[in-house]
Amino acid sequence: MSEMVAKLDDYGRPAWIAVMIAGFILFWPIGLAVLGYLIWSGRMTCGRSNNSPSRWQSRFADKFEKARSRVEDEVKGFSGSYSSGNRAFDDYRDATLKRLEQEEREFREFLARLRQAKDKSEFDAFMSERRERPQTPPGATPATDQPQV
Repeated sequence: MSEMVAKLDDYGRPAWIAVMIAGFILFWPIGLAVLGYLIWSGRMTCGRSNNSPSRWQSRFADKFEKARSRVEDEVKGFSGSYSSGNRAFDDYRDATLKRLEQEEREFREFLARLRQAKDKSEFDAFMSERRERPQTPPGATPATDQPQV
């Protein structure tokens, strides 16, 4: 029974509401018992008086922290701190990763130079187009190609 309560707490308030509704549908005293348990245990309160997180929020935070640390451990394994047990392979992997990081840096620098050149050519085209345009005095309306009627 306590395992089921813990599982429902992990899913949160919507799971408890679903169980209560199912209890009312199947046999109304079950739904009433679940409702009474929810009120008695404080699982249906709108807020905590001491501003502490609810039990399921704490459990979710714990699970999230465990998952985050597991992902960090996996990332550390790819960054070279993990040893495969084969020194030659580890050296080869480290050299390859360093080479790939260097190539990535060079490629990003190339893309930055390419963007800068493209921006410069667009700006130069804009400026030359602007210089070729006839200047109109301030307050005057620009001339149009259509005759005025």
